[in-house]
Amino acid sequence: MDTMLIKFPEETVTAATVRALPGAGQGDMWLYRAADHAETYALLAAPADAPALQAALRERHPGAQAVALAQATDVAGQAAGQPAPWFYVVETDIKPGAEADFDRWYEEEHLPGLAAVPGTVRARRYLAREGSPRYYACYDLASRETFGSPAWLAVRGTDWSSRVRPNFINTKRTMFRLVPTNQET
Repeated sequence: MDTMLIKFPEETVTAATVRALPGAGQGDMWLYRAADHAETYALLAAPADAPALQAALRERHPGAQAVALAQATDVAGQAAGQPAPWFYVVETDIKPGAEADFDRWYEEEHLPGLAAVPGTVRARRYLAREGSPRYYACYDLASRETFGSPAWLAVRGTDWSSRVRPNFINTKRTMFRLVPTNQET
């Protein structure tokens, strides 16, 4: 089953706002606000009616974008089971011809390596069903300090990482803070 990511650029929305969108459904939802600017991401485990949701977004939030994501990888982190108030997302496309090396790097080295960093609760990788960016890597973190820790930087600083990263295009990296879905501020 797909996960629906709704991006609200330059907006701070509440869980009630998302739930009020026709088609959003009442299933599991996680709401995140960017740590350093106005932007909200909502992850819906199973939207009830994706076309109705898309139509409602066009009408009520013209700058918003709904992206159907297929989960490719889900790795329990070193801190599995701990609360994860931080959510780091990397969205990217890859230069043509570099996808196979990129996929191997993510599956064999990068995602498992970052999952093993102390403070990483969970690491997931998604593919957008259509559109751009195509690739999403999502990290649930126990603390913001996990990102940028020596262990995190060591995983990012491998030779393989140095070879793959120049092939990233249309890349966006964002640190978010989890908003409890019962919190309306």
